[in-house]
Amino acid sequence: MKRRGNYSFLSKFSHYTPGVGGMLALLAWMGVGALLSGIVMLVLNMAMGQQLAAEYFNLISYPIMFIPPMLYASSKSARESMVHGGAKLDNNHFAPVGAVLCVVLAIAGTLALGFWSEYLVALLPPMPEVLKTALEQLTAGNVWINFITVSIFAPLFEEWLCRGMVLRGLLVSTKIKPFWAIIISALFFALIHLNPWQAIPAFLMGCLFGWVYYRTGSLKLTMLMHFTNNSFALVLGHIDSLKDMESWAEVMPAQPYYICLAACFLLTVLVTLSFGKIKPASSRGNCDTVPSLFDSQDI
Repeated sequence: MKRRGNYSFLSKFSHYTPGVGGMLALLAWMGVGALLSGIVMLVLNMAMGQQLAAEYFNLISYPIMFIPPMLYASSKSARESMVHGGAKLDNNHFAPVGAVLCVVLAIAGTLALGFWSEYLVALLPPMPEVLKTALEQLTAGNVWINFITVSIFAPLFEEWLCRGMVLRGLLVSTKIKPFWAIIISALFFALIHLNPWQAIPAFLMGCLFGWVYYRTGSLKLTMLMHFTNNSFALVLGHIDSLKDMESWAEVMPAQPYYICLAACFLLTVLVTLSFGKIKPASSRGNCDTVPSLFDSQDI
């Protein structure tokens, strides 16, 4: 008897394709993780002191927050793998655009969307000082701790959850149309950011990431896009002349700013259309199916 399959980390979740109920369950388990991370950080605060614990807060608490939903999804996948097939979280459908051009387009589209979405955020009331200080702490202090948290952990964990689990599940296991599946997963992505100043760009980014995932099935590509967005913000946060900037309109003359705004919007549209050239294998997108463990055995 021989068992074949992909034993990578992501394959642990391939047989669990959550629907709307499963999406809410993952959100609930994430809440449990947030509570657990708060308890751990309280203990560390008493053991290490407030200043040292604060420096390592996000580095430690962020992965802890995702442990419960990952354990839940892995357990569900293990049970369901015995009775039915699933769908891979990460696929490589890049033709006819090509992998290299997909990478270039993904990075360009992310940066362009980040630029013009900032204009919408600027229309909101001023961000409360408490929230502003909390967000500034993500890019202040030890640059390597910030890089690991913001540029590595956030893309890995959030893309696993929002595209790999939520969007893939809605595409594969429900009758929700792909357009609405992308919108719902983007709203989910916005929701976990907990405030409108982050939620608006997160929703728009989630729509672009979701479209790219629907067309390519590539979680690696959406992780790269997420990495690009967060790393760019991290770099800006360490440039003294720009770290207090709330909008590019503050540092650019009006005419060049609006020209860049229009150009970035058009570039986002071009990137969206370019990924539209990749045809999905089915109406449910380009997530390759995997057999159940029973079917994958050679008897």
